[in-house]
Amino acid sequence: MTEHNNAHEHAHHHHHHDCGNLFGCGDEKGTGIIREDIKDAAFDKRASDRLLHMDEVDQESFDGYLSARGRNRRKFLVASSFMGALAAVEPWFARLARAEQAGARSQRQSHSEGRVHVVPSTKETVKLGVFDTTLPPILTIDSGDIISFADTWSHFLNQMQPGVPVDTLAKLRVDNPGRGPHSIIGPIAVNKAEPGDVLEIRYQRIRPYEWGAVFNNPGSLGTGLLPQDYAQGQIKYIDLDLGAMKGKFMPNISVPLKPFQGTLGLAPPEGYFPPLSPGVTTSVPPGPHAGNLDLSELSEGSTLYIPVWKPGALIYTGDSHAVQGDGEISLTALETRMKELRIQVILHKQKNLVWPVAETNSHWIIIGLDKDLNAAMTMAARNSIKFLASHAKISELDAYALCSVAVSFRVTQVVDIVRGVHALIPKAIFAPELRREMMMV
Repeated sequence: MTEHNNAHEHAHHHHHHDCGNLFGCGDEKGTGIIREDIKDAAFDKRASDRLLHMDEVDQESFDGYLSARGRNRRKFLVASSFMGALAAVEPWFARLARAEQAGARSQRQSHSEGRVHVVPSTKETVKLGVFDTTLPPILTIDSGDIISFADTWSHFLNQMQPGVPVDTLAKLRVDNPGRGPHSIIGPIAVNKAEPGDVLEIRYQRIRPYEWGAVFNNPGSLGTGLLPQDYAQGQIKYIDLDLGAMKGKFMPNISVPLKPFQGTLGLAPPEGYFPPLSPGVTTSVPPGPHAGNLDLSELSEGSTLYIPVWKPGALIYTGDSHAVQGDGEISLTALETRMKELRIQVILHKQKNLVWPVAETNSHWIIIGLDKDLNAAMTMAARNSIKFLASHAKISELDAYALCSVAVSFRVTQVVDIVRGVHALIPKAIFAPELRREMMMV
C-alpha cells in the first residue's frame, strides 16, 4: 500500500461531549450538531440546481450472494485479526438485473477497470467512530481502480457477540469518549481529486457474513427513536441464510436480506461539523460528504455520487448492514460484517455537486438532511424539483406537480442526530429518448 502525507489546516475547537459521542445521541452538547451558520453560508449561496448531471445507468450487475455452508455462525462477530487475503470463495449465483420497463434503458457509460486493491480491517486501517483527516492515507488509488474491503468490522469495538450484555456494550461506548460505534476504514486517497470534483462509487459486490444482530441501548442513554418507552436495552441475534437471502428473526418470522454499507463517505467540508479535535470529526451524522447515510437502496449494483471537499477526496467506510427498514428506529439496522465490500471509484472533474445523489437501475435518489425532519423533507423536495427541472427540461412548477404524483419521499433514518429523507424518482415514467437525455456526468 502506498502512503502519502496530506497536509490539512483545521481550526481548533473544543467541545464538551456529555453523551460520549454515542451514535444517535441527541444531546445538543454532543459532537454531531451542525453549525447552522456554516451550513447556510456553505450551501444557501450555491444554487441547488447545480445537482450533478449523472449517467443514465443500465445496472447490469450481478446480485448473487455467497451460500454459506459449513460455517459456524456463532463465531461470525468474534474479533478478527489481520486478514491478508480473502477467505475461500464459494460459487456465486448471479442473475441479470432487469429494468422496470423494457426498452426504457440506455447503457451505463463504460469505464475501464484499473487495479484491484485489497484493504483488510485491522487495527492499522480502522478507527472507531471518526473521520480522521490528520492520518496519512492507507492507500492512494487512481480513477477506475477497485477497492476490495475484506472482512469488515462490526459496531462496538468488534465486540458484538453472543453473551455480551447490552449494558456492557454501552459502557464500552461511555468509557471511550470521542469514539462512536462505527468501525471506520480509511482514509483512502484518490489521485488528482480536488474540491469541486465528484466521486462516482459503484457498488460491485456486497457479501455479508452469515449472522448479525439488531439492538437498542438502555433508555438512559437517550438513543434511538423511543428511549423513553424502553428503559431496558436488548441485543437480538439473527442467523442469516445467504442461500435464501433471509434472516430468521423468530421461528415463524423471516426477513428478506438486502446487504448494504451504512457508511461510505469522503472527508467533510471544513467546519461543517464541530471537530472533536483539529481534522477529526465524528462519523455519526451524514452530510454533504455522504458518510452515515444509512440508505438501504445503496445495495449491490447501485451508484453513489459524492462531492469532493478536500484534496485527495479521502474515502471512509464502515457500518455494515444485512438489511434495514426505513427509519432504523431502534438505533440499528441488522448489523453484520462484510466478507467483502467491493467498489469501483471513478473521478469526475469539476462537476460542482452540492449534495450526494444515488442511482439504482430503477430510480434516481435525491437526499435531504437536517436535524429537523420537516427541514430534511423540505430539502429533499426542493432538491428533487431542481433535479427534475434541470434534467428533464421542465418548469419548476411542473416538477413540483410531478413530485406530488410520481415521486416517493421516505424517511431514511431518524437516529443519527441528522435526520434523513430520500426521494425516489422512478426512471420508468420517462420516455426512452428523454431518459437518454437525462444522463449524469
